[in-house]
Amino acid sequence: MAIRSFFLFILFFSSSLSPVFSLYEDQVGLMDWHQQYIGKVKQAVFSSQRAGRKRVVVSTEENVIASLDLRHGEIFWRHLLGADDVIDGIDIGLGKYVITLSSGGSILRSWNLPDGQMVWESSLQGPKHSKSFLLVPTNLKFDKDNVLVVFSNGRLHAISCIDGEVLWKKDFEAESFEVQQVIQPPGSDLIYVVGFAASYQFEMYQINAKNGELLKHESASFSSGFSGEVSLVSTETVVALDSTGSILLTISFQDGKISSQQTPISNLVEDSLGPAVIIPSSVSGIFAIKTDAVTVFIRVIGEGKLEVVEKTTHEIAVSDALSISEDQQAFALIQHASSEIHLTVKLAHDWDGNLLKESVKMDRQRGLVHKVFINNYIRTDRSYGFRVLIVMEDHSLLLLQQGEIVWSREDGLASIIDVTTSELPVERNGVSVAKVEHNLFEWLKGHMLKLKGTLMLASPEDMAAIQSMRLKSSEKSKMTRDHNGFRKLLIVLTRAGKLFALHTGDGRIVWSHLLRSLHKSEACQSPIGLNLYQWQVPHHHAMDENPSVLVVSRCGPSSDTPGVLSFVDTYTGKELSSLSLDHAVVQVIPLPYTDSTEQRLHLLINADKHAHLYPKTSEALSIFKREFLNIYWYSVEDQNGIIKGHALKCKCTGEVADEFCFDTRDLWSVVFPSESEKIVATVTRKLNEVVHTQAKVVADQDVMYKYISRNLLFVATVAPKGSGEIGSVTPEESWLVAYLIDTVTGRILHRVTHHGSQGPVHAVFSENWVVYHYFNLRAHRYEMSVIEIYDQSRADNIDVWKLVLGKHNLTSPISLFSRPEVITKSQSYFFTHSLKAIAVTSTAKGITSKQLLLGTIGDQVLALDKRFLDPRRTVNPTQAEKEEGIIPLTDSLPIIPQSYVTHALRVEGLRGIITVPAKLESTTLVFAHGVDLFFTQLAPSRTYDSLTEDFSYALLLITIVALVAAIFVTWRLSERKELQEKWR
Repeated sequence: MAIRSFFLFILFFSSSLSPVFSLYEDQVGLMDWHQQYIGKVKQAVFSSQRAGRKRVVVSTEENVIASLDLRHGEIFWRHLLGADDVIDGIDIGLGKYVITLSSGGSILRSWNLPDGQMVWESSLQGPKHSKSFLLVPTNLKFDKDNVLVVFSNGRLHAISCIDGEVLWKKDFEAESFEVQQVIQPPGSDLIYVVGFAASYQFEMYQINAKNGELLKHESASFSSGFSGEVSLVSTETVVALDSTGSILLTISFQDGKISSQQTPISNLVEDSLGPAVIIPSSVSGIFAIKTDAVTVFIRVIGEGKLEVVEKTTHEIAVSDALSISEDQQAFALIQHASSEIHLTVKLAHDWDGNLLKESVKMDRQRGLVHKVFINNYIRTDRSYGFRVLIVMEDHSLLLLQQGEIVWSREDGLASIIDVTTSELPVERNGVSVAKVEHNLFEWLKGHMLKLKGTLMLASPEDMAAIQSMRLKSSEKSKMTRDHNGFRKLLIVLTRAGKLFALHTGDGRIVWSHLLRSLHKSEACQSPIGLNLYQWQVPHHHAMDENPSVLVVSRCGPSSDTPGVLSFVDTYTGKELSSLSLDHAVVQVIPLPYTDSTEQRLHLLINADKHAHLYPKTSEALSIFKREFLNIYWYSVEDQNGIIKGHALKCKCTGEVADEFCFDTRDLWSVVFPSESEKIVATVTRKLNEVVHTQAKVVADQDVMYKYISRNLLFVATVAPKGSGEIGSVTPEESWLVAYLIDTVTGRILHRVTHHGSQGPVHAVFSENWVVYHYFNLRAHRYEMSVIEIYDQSRADNIDVWKLVLGKHNLTSPISLFSRPEVITKSQSYFFTHSLKAIAVTSTAKGITSKQLLLGTIGDQVLALDKRFLDPRRTVNPTQAEKEEGIIPLTDSLPIIPQSYVTHALRVEGLRGIITVPAKLESTTLVFAHGVDLFFTQLAPSRTYDSLTEDFSYALLLITIVALVAAIFVTWRLSERKELQEKWR
């Protein structure tokens, strides 16, 4: 009995070694990382509070309002407004409120400066759409209230800074009147509203700031008209350009009377070619214009006369004016010179004198300076010091002070447009004996500490040491491949045209490169990055070659503008070469073929439906010709409701012979009736997805065969009335139709209609199933539906023993041109959340169970087991179905709090979820991006093929020793008992 109890204890003790899959506090950061960004800054206001932390409040192109620490650049607080809630203006009122104007001037908000809590919100409506202006006077007070002045939607408002109450409003209802500036002289009770009417008339309105009463209205006609922006050079003088951009108009409205002066640009800039452009600024008495490659600074002197104070051919950026005393204004100039930038701070009334002149070394990969914001402080010797916040071409944000870069933020990563991955180099060097001995000592020390932690004997210092050793021993930040495939490079392309390589171990930037091909030039005025593609992925026979990626871009927003190709080494970030194409790039088709150097073949389709082969080599051409008849693709014209299938025809028959250019032909087309259906979503399988097996054994030991095809396309259409916002139509007026279409033949394999439903539709396609998310108007809830498609042509092989013994016809060839015998199974479920993105896990061999990754409206990523979306779920599954893993049917999908991949973190502005298989079959790598970035490792079926990093080897060793000792003891006891029995 004692021996049996001892064995039961050993069995229980060993069973406790099974891994625990919860995430403990000391495991945070071991397998995941989270980075917060704000986007490209477009406005910045420095807090002038002497007490408390020094901070700057910014608004960005990602619709983020944030308060940053001036010492380190860290985020104190931030708010991400909606995609349609674009920020028009930002300022600080009463020294403690952040005032923001957004949504085209329709929403005014006040936020608490220290913690970012919203104080109040006001809705501002008006008679018409117009420019928006926000003025926060520093000395305008009546009734003991600071007053904000806002012009928006054709109406001037005076609003209380304390509670957001509208004190008065004044309409400007003239249809042709376009406001250019709203001006309030310091210490004055007058507000001037100036603008253009009918493009040739200058209008000036003088308003009483206390009650909104119109005091004076003057107008003047200019036969040459106006163009571009208006620059304010004083409280009663503005400068504008005529419609040709060749004449400067200096317009004064002193004492409510309009006077003007016209000055030809040629009088100021000799040999000027082309129209000039005014550089926006608010420096008193000075403005700048840019013509050709020359920037000219001009001073306004008495009665509208103009004087050139400086000309420069360097790229230059100018800050707004900064008041450093009652009668003095300073501003900053930044000029580029090779690898340095020259910072100059001047007084507005003294151009020849410099308050500050410094040179700062600048990484060329940051590009040009786009915006400059200046702030001053008092040094210990009571003199003025200046700090400058600059926004670079790559959207990064830097603070300059005393000739140094105090801190920098890579906020270009808030606007990622495409992502791909690259393997790291193979580790070739050997390991020294000393290093092995050191690692062995650290290993033993670490497991002894873990054992103390397991037995709850560890002190706080021991727990800190355990966490530190975990971070060090994980080797997650090494720049070489690991045998599990966890360490990779994430290659991301940002809206600024910059490539970043992020290490999956800790998220650090390995290299970054601002592509030369995406610089503005005479040949390419508005370059736009489009996509990233794997170009060269060397394998074992070509390990000396570094992998590279292809960046596809074009020279403008229109699809018929010329394309640009860039080839970048993923190990070094070096731009290997670039090609300026003589044709547009409408569609890029990566082909499943590579040449002897592992360069992947790509087919580029232009606006004339010609196909261009890259790389342009004879070897690539010969490979392409062998597969000429097997290449098919499709195109979607969502505006016209047409999907077409294409194939290659022959070589191009143009005037210039190009053996890498091919004509195409249309094979089929599916036209959706415009009065009843509009395309809202299309999705296909991933090109690199691996399917482990086509067979699926069901509960009754029968076999169902998945219809596996890379040429299946899921299409979702909605009623035209239902393409608007949710709830904009009645259930009877809206419906959603889902299609499965073969893109080789154009054959519709399945069609299902969801009546009373509308978009937006988010879908993901994997193996033989598709899951899509939409809104059910009848139930007033979101729904998720699943469609699975199976191949009936192999119905003879339904016996599992035929499959095991190899008596099947699975190796017989299949042609997509023969009509497939397919059946579908589908089911719909209610789901609680609205979605922003949807993806599916992918693993190296496709064996591991699938999980759906759902980007929720709360900017988190939720993992949902695919078994919950099995269309074969029933209310009362049989015992065989339960053994198979079929879950009982419910009307809604569960949300398990522990299934949030992002834990308690949020990926603000979530836009996409990328999954990458690791070499370890159980694990997939997940990267979510938006304004923030998040990366983690996910094991949908748990880590069944490896031990966790915190597995206690010391405890295992003790268990083995205890088992061996128990075996020896029991053997000795058994021998003794046998001996005693023999003596009897």
